[in-house]
Amino acid sequence: MIRRERLTVTVDPALIKAGQAAVAAGYAESVSAWVNLALAERAAKERRLAAMRDAIAAYEAKAGEISLEELSAQGRADRESAIVVRGKPNVSGRGRRRRRAA
Repeated sequence: MIRRERLTVTVDPALIKAGQAAVAAGYAESVSAWVNLALAERAAKERRLAAMRDAIAAYEAKAGEISLEELSAQGRADRESAIVVRGKPNVSGRGRRRRRAA
């Protein structure tokens, strides 16, 4: 069994209600378990972000700083190669097309 420690925190009422709703829906055993999961997910996200920062810093140390032009070009390439899962592809670059009234 994992040793747990008691922690007292101040939380927004809406988040307390969300945790209670998660417990009522069976998504968590308790509000404490729900909060513990949220903290674990946040810690994992922070580790991923730190790893990305380190990877970018290592790349830039070897290849030089990534320019805004390179970022823009990569963004365009990513959009062009993206697979549309829902809806129609955005060909115009101006957002979703509107349907004509029948």
